[in-house]
Parts: sequence; structure tokens; C-alpha cells
Amino acid sequence: MEIIHIRDEYIKLGQAMKLAGMVGSGVDAKIVIQDGLVKVNGVTQMQRGKKIKSGDIITYNGESVQIG
Repeated sequence: MEIIHIRDEYIKLGQAMKLAGMVGSGVDAKIVIQDGLVKVNGVTQMQRGKKIKSGDIITYNGESVQIG
């Protein structure tokens, strides 16, 4: 599992997905999140602005990344 390091206390879900290369743009992130295709720590997440903190795991399309 890839670990994505952030400098701040948190990052928004859509931004984290872009940073990890899971989606190509913020619009792509918005669509897949609203379609219920993204999980954070095993729970389906429908909020693009959800605060993702160190230790959280994002799963989309069979790929998982951990925020470090």
C-alpha cells in the first residue's frame, strides 16, 4: 500500500485522491465520491470535503493509499 505524506494536519478527500493519482482531476474525484465508489477506513464516503488525517486509508477502484 502506498503512503502519501501531507504537511498539514489534514487534507480534503478529493485533494488526497488527486495527490495519490487515483483520479485525474477534482471533477473526477467529485463524480466517483458522489457515486459512492470511495471508502475511507472501510466506510463509503460521500463528502468530497471530508477531512482526511494521518493514518486514514482511502480505497477506490481496488487501490488503497494511506495518509502519512
